[in-house]
Amino acid sequence: MNAQMNRTLEQVDGVIWPEPPADATRVVKTVHALRRKPIGMFTAEDLRIMLNQREGTLALLPRTLDVLERNPLAEGDFYPGDLLTAALTVPEGEWAAHPELATRLRAVIEKLSQRDDLDIYLPPDDEIWSRIAELKSTGVL
Repeated sequence: MNAQMNRTLEQVDGVIWPEPPADATRVVKTVHALRRKPIGMFTAEDLRIMLNQREGTLALLPRTLDVLERNPLAEGDFYPGDLLTAALTVPEGEWAAHPELATRLRAVIEKLSQRDDLDIYLPPDDEIWSRIAELKSTGVL
């Protein structure tokens, strides 16, 4: 595990957030708490939440790809493949700016595309493949 995995998002970006308000939503409270958790300890669900909230994306993509390389259908709390779905929502510009990460994502997608039973596992199947097609058309993948 590299040094980045031992650091929290607060340590990576140097910004310490105050405690969330008492009436904050569960998502807000979760995001605040996850900013204090070492990146290497993030679960698929933690990563899914943070990617969907666009919080710490660049710092979390290497960990996300570590998880997806082991299991492209890694799941948080929703369905098999929900982490991949979250990763695919990362804007093209972030992938394009970091081709080494895009290369890793491409390998995950190639591994996944070898499976022929994705309809069973991925409820938003069309959404996933549409997003992959978009990333390919922009040259990111």
